[in-house]
Amino acid sequence: MKRFLWHWLPLLAWMGLIFLLSSQPTLPSAPGGWDVLLKKAGHALVYGVLAWLYQRALRRHFSTPVTLRIVGIGLALAYALSDEYHQTFVAGRNGNLVDVAVDGVGACGAILLGWWLERRRVQPRPMSVVR
Repeated sequence: MKRFLWHWLPLLAWMGLIFLLSSQPTLPSAPGGWDVLLKKAGHALVYGVLAWLYQRALRRHFSTPVTLRIVGIGLALAYALSDEYHQTFVAGRNGNLVDVAVDGVGACGAILLGWWLERRRVQPRPMSVVR
């Protein structure tokens, strides 16, 4: 049970936070032209973390890392679609496919960053010669 909670509770809590935020009729706005940029960056960051949490929770269930990455991104995108649909029922909000695209970029970016860091850690470093 502890192992299940360790892997799944952070993911479920993050999904709950996303649901809670998208249930709000309005969100705070940034001054000037920063509002759209900050909100889109927030979308990318939030769904990047979500994809990483999916990958973390599902790691034991997939034998190949590529499949795991694809499933993590796919589940994050599915949640993004459901979240945008959910927003169509919230007063003052609307669903937006551009947000789903931004969420997908964030999910792909996080998974690619994780892959790059993993490869960097595993690759042997060249030995330096001291003369």
